[in-house]
This record gives sequence, structure tokens and C-alpha cells, in this order.
Amino acid sequence: MLPSFEERSVWVQLVGLGLALGGYFASAGPMLAAGVMHMAPYIAVFAVCLVLLIVVQIVGHIAAALLGGTDDSDERDRLIGWKAEARSSWVLGLGVFGAIGSLAFGIEGVWVANGLLLALFLSEMLKLALQAVSYRRGV
Repeated sequence: MLPSFEERSVWVQLVGLGLALGGYFASAGPMLAAGVMHMAPYIAVFAVCLVLLIVVQIVGHIAAALLGGTDDSDERDRLIGWKAEARSSWVLGLGVFGAIGSLAFGIEGVWVANGLLLALFLSEMLKLALQAVSYRRGV
């Protein structure tokens, strides 16, 4: 039996986000280590990765729809999403508190911005991974 469209969508999002923002951090990490403290180079890299993310999401969702059609999300899909969000939101909260603490200690804004983006990325990846596991195991 083919997975539901919602489950295929989760996989498309997981792969797309992993490729795009994983690529961003693979580029931004060495830049941070080299001491680049201007936001402009990071914004340029982020813009390219954002375009990549959009393209992967569009192509992936079209392929997912063509593979098995689309169906309306049901109560199970919403429950899986809610539980995954509840279980992963602590990562984002921890990142926000870390950023506030970094600002209090005078850490450069580039580090803080990338730390916040990393927290958002990790939180969303955890949420999507938890959703994928829930679809395979059941709610």
C-alpha cells in the first residue's frame, strides 16, 4: 500500500530542508570559522539555499502527487503533526534562550543569527523526523 500524500509530503520536506539548510550550514560554518562577521555573504548563501529549497519542495510535491494522488488530511495526520510539534519545540526554545544569553554576553550578531537559524532548522528536522516515524509506527 502506498503511503498517504501527507506522509509523502513529510518526506519531501525532510529531504528538501536537509539538503537546502544543510548546504547553508556547510557553507556558513567555514565562513564563521574564518571570521567573516558581515551579514551580506551569509544572506547571499542563504538566498541561494532558499531558492534550492523552493525548487526541491515544488518538484518533490508534484512527484508525490503524481505518484499516488492527493487526499485530504484527516484526524490522524493532524494528531501526528501536533504530537511531533509538541515534542520538538523545546529545541527552538533552547535556541532562543541561547541567543538571548549570547546577546547578553556581547557575542557578534552573525553568530546569534546563525545560532537562531540552526535552532529553527534542528527543531523542524526533529519535527519532520518524528512525523515520519509516527506514520510508520502509527500514532
